[in-house]
Amino acid sequence: MVYQGNRISVSMLDDGIANMQFNAENESVNKFDAETNKQFGEAVSALEQASDVKGLIVTSGKGVFIAGADITEFVGYFRKEASEIESWILEINAIFNRFEDLPFPKVAAINGAALGGGCEMTLVCEYRVMSDKAQIGLPETQLGIFPGFGGTVRTTRVIGVDNAIELIATAKAQKPADAIKVGLVDAVVAADDLENAAIDLVKKCIAGELDWQAKREEKLQPVKLNQLEQAMAINSAKGAIFAKANPKQYPAPAIAIEAIEKHINLTRDEAIKVEAAGFVKAAKTPQAASMVGLFLNDQAVKKLAKQHSKLAHDIDEAAVLGAGIMGGGIAYQAASKGLPIIMKDIKAEQLDLGMGEASKILSKMVGQGRMTPAKMGETLSRIRPTLNYGDFAETDIVIEAVVENPKVKHAVLKEVEGLVKKDAILASNTSTISITHLAEVLERPENFVGMHFFNPVHRMPLVEVIRGAKSSDEAIATTVALASKMGKVPVVVNDCPGFLVNRVLFPYFGAFDLLLKEGADFVHVDKVMQKFGWPMGPAYLIDVVGLDTGVHGAEVMAEGFPDRMKPDYKGAIKHLFENNRLGQKNGVGFYKYENDKRGKPQKTADEATYELLKATTDGDTQTFEDQVIIDRMMLAFCNETVRCLEDNIVATPAEADMAMIMGVGFPPFRGGPCRYIDQLGLDNYLALCEQYAHLGKAYEAPQKIRDMAAAGETFYPTA
Repeated sequence: MVYQGNRISVSMLDDGIANMQFNAENESVNKFDAETNKQFGEAVSALEQASDVKGLIVTSGKGVFIAGADITEFVGYFRKEASEIESWILEINAIFNRFEDLPFPKVAAINGAALGGGCEMTLVCEYRVMSDKAQIGLPETQLGIFPGFGGTVRTTRVIGVDNAIELIATAKAQKPADAIKVGLVDAVVAADDLENAAIDLVKKCIAGELDWQAKREEKLQPVKLNQLEQAMAINSAKGAIFAKANPKQYPAPAIAIEAIEKHINLTRDEAIKVEAAGFVKAAKTPQAASMVGLFLNDQAVKKLAKQHSKLAHDIDEAAVLGAGIMGGGIAYQAASKGLPIIMKDIKAEQLDLGMGEASKILSKMVGQGRMTPAKMGETLSRIRPTLNYGDFAETDIVIEAVVENPKVKHAVLKEVEGLVKKDAILASNTSTISITHLAEVLERPENFVGMHFFNPVHRMPLVEVIRGAKSSDEAIATTVALASKMGKVPVVVNDCPGFLVNRVLFPYFGAFDLLLKEGADFVHVDKVMQKFGWPMGPAYLIDVVGLDTGVHGAEVMAEGFPDRMKPDYKGAIKHLFENNRLGQKNGVGFYKYENDKRGKPQKTADEATYELLKATTDGDTQTFEDQVIIDRMMLAFCNETVRCLEDNIVATPAEADMAMIMGVGFPPFRGGPCRYIDQLGLDNYLALCEQYAHLGKAYEAPQKIRDMAAAGETFYPTA
């Protein structure tokens, strides 16, 4: 044994070949945490002293090769001074460099995911062999940073500048075929042959059949491109990347490209210093703090879902009541994850619509090469459309997705309760109606919960699981387990009008209505909020949602929260609705819609809208400063999020933030409303609330904000 630790070991195989194995005890995956970094340094020291090693393979004792760095440690590191972060990253790089410089050939045997630091570990080997089941990539820009263990330096020299920038900036993991195509790996073999293939490569290096020294030397020297070729590669990559991601919102790819541009003419050791400086620059951005926090929140929410699921009973079959677009989407989602589902409606044409929705989603996947026709047929076969309740006796959970009308829902729920087994769960896909109210007609209200999917179901990851006054823990657990089984991220919330997401969204629409009343231009407001980071502005959003849906929701919210959601004037949204402008669904809302050549609705500002809005405006139009629009829109949104925490509708800031990002598209690079408040500063946020408090209750600071500001607290730890 050359070296033995509880994260890394180095043992001798035959013919002078050593095996460095990453196999972290009591951990599900390997990762570069502080202890692994320490042991990596010790293992390299041992190898530097080992005179009998002629070659080495790097393997993993886990199903994953190496998942990357330990992101939980990033929060603490990123709070340090820039010089401390740079020293930390250079110390780790020094170990990677020493490993790369060992006087014998090295081959990485990539058995599973080699991501981030795991990919960078393979790059310090001369050769890389990949299992046909593995994947490899550099996903760091998804965290607001970029590779810091030599990833930008070595990829540019191994796969070329353009390929390296694409790999880093898109953050996509590469499948074996793509990885070998660009030269990121040297061979792809069957999983069972992986270690033997790696050993065979090392033996060929030792025998002189492969020039491994030349492979290494390539990584130590500047990139072999002249100045014109460099400029062309960099500029074309910039154009492609910046067209997809706004560098002001997501600066990490731009900082990575800037570092590459600076270091491609340098030797490895000098280039590593440039990369480290760029890494620090990215790490100190608010986007990095937000996106690392977002990753940790995502992990926390999924962990909570597992805890909630502990009391769940088995789900072998589900049913959805109400076909159409929503019912078809829910049926598709269940079937695509292997769960048989019955889809019931009273009209054959609605069943056709529901099956058509599922078929459309699947056909698109087949057309994109993501699914075979046979797999599509298998998935569709799991959906059983029916006009009667004959097959409901054995179903484990029924999701009601009929029209958003309490009387209709009461009738349907009462009817189906008498037809299912006594421990079956009933769940309503209502978006606004109280679960406690809907349960009033049921004999077993403890088996009833809310299960709010977002449209389109196949794209939106969030499901709100709503606990009514009498919902049992087992019913909640089973519904959470179902959402997870369907590939969704469930967040458990307590009952109130609009629950969590819609309760927060409607004050945002209210703030928009008030701006229009005071003379703002809806197109300008949309542009400002898109620039802020929303996927679409409020006018476009309500057009997509449907103005009829918006008006109905606003009425429910006004009844539930009259102090801040019941305006004393008729807003633009309601006025347009009363003039039969429903949004995309009938071609006119705030915007006018016409389908392009691909059949997708394209919006144009409609002069008729401006004429109609004159009836809802106090006087002349006026131009608001962009920051005023942002402040007014975001105060209403964030204040209601905080009130949901105050009222215990949602338990934690992490769940609130994730729900807003997954449910309504809150800008991910801002981390969610609670983190946005933290980054503004509680005192600054409180001052903004006081500045706009004259506009109404929606703008007044919640007591929780006042208390936190007075105590110097934040939603997330700062130390």
